[in-house]
Amino acid sequence: MPNNATSATSSRPAPELDELLIDCEADDAQVQQQPVQLKRPWLLLLGLVLVALNLRPALSSMAPLLSQVSQSLGLSAAQAGLLTTLPVLCLGLFAPLAPILARRFGSERVVLGILVLLAAGIALRSSLGTFGLFAGSILAGASIGVIGVLLPGIVKRDFAKQAGTMTGVYTMALCLGAATAAGSTVPLSEHFGGSWALGLGFWLVPALAAALFWLPQAKQGHGAHQVAYRVRGLFRDPLAWQVTLYMGLQSSLAYIVFGWLPSILIGRGLTPTEAGLVLSGSVIVQLASSLTAPWLATRGRDQRPAILIVMLLTLAGLFGCLYAPIEGLWGWAVVLGLGQGATFSLALTLIVLRSWDSHVAANLSGMAQGVGYTLASMGPFAVGVVHDLTGGWDALGWIFGVIGLGAIVAGLGAGRSLYVQVESEKV
Repeated sequence: MPNNATSATSSRPAPELDELLIDCEADDAQVQQQPVQLKRPWLLLLGLVLVALNLRPALSSMAPLLSQVSQSLGLSAAQAGLLTTLPVLCLGLFAPLAPILARRFGSERVVLGILVLLAAGIALRSSLGTFGLFAGSILAGASIGVIGVLLPGIVKRDFAKQAGTMTGVYTMALCLGAATAAGSTVPLSEHFGGSWALGLGFWLVPALAAALFWLPQAKQGHGAHQVAYRVRGLFRDPLAWQVTLYMGLQSSLAYIVFGWLPSILIGRGLTPTEAGLVLSGSVIVQLASSLTAPWLATRGRDQRPAILIVMLLTLAGLFGCLYAPIEGLWGWAVVLGLGQGATFSLALTLIVLRSWDSHVAANLSGMAQGVGYTLASMGPFAVGVVHDLTGGWDALGWIFGVIGLGAIVAGLGAGRSLYVQVESEKV
């Protein structure tokens, strides 16, 4: 059925929070709308929370130790930038594998297997020197990319009536995992005699624990779905590209923060522990804005004002952390967290708002995450190259400004009350 890109009307109500969870195992409406009868929902809930807690520590644990790791292994700033880039690049490159694996083996079994691979990647990152560091980072990033696409669909399918609440629980677990790793990795390293390898390697423990609690779900997996829809025309649609560019550019700033903010703050005089705590605090603040921004953004005529506001908050926080007096650092970290939490949740919201139905939304989600995260990986690498060339951090303001301006331009296009022009057909 062709869907024309026309202005939205009041006949299409604003989506609820549960619509933000898109099932990538099968983008067939009948499959999505049939909830599964759970014998022990509390066990699935616990498993989902534990899995979600592990989707950020492999990324945020490296940042506070990046300087120490670089010195230990003799990495240049450009190589350190590549180290922060590779996991993000893998988020985009391996995201398209998720629906393929899920249709073949079932989402639950895939999540279990990928959790084990995630633990293996974290272990490899902490051994075999420079080779293990880079190879493990690639494996960890690829694992997170696959699980991150699968988990929301499981939530929507098995908690259809509570999906709005579960969205909050899922987001909370993501933020909590990122914040915990950012704030505790340096103390853990010091506890283990100053070994950065053991500090980073510790995070395989919660990954294996999550796999253990997820095992009952894999045993009673719901199998693969064979019904799907093909959506044509997304890569030729300007609106789809605006959504994708907004996702990618705001994510680029987010992963610059994950990868480099502690190093920037250490360069401004903070200790590694203090820098990790600032990152942790900023991520915790994201929880509030990530939960409220989608609801607020759907109250108005379109999302352009909300996108402009949250992007300006993000840029203000970034420039404050980079240039403002160090005494006000925590205030700027809070501003940054409020902005970045909202930018990410709005990016997810736009995927649904710009789609006529769940089939289009599932495919637009794949495009936005696959292409968007690949684009996002260039930001952390650019930071490393610029730091290597200049020997300092002051020039990073240009990177923040260019990426932020691009995100605003793309977001103002994506925030218009339109739909993507595509064709959806059963295969």
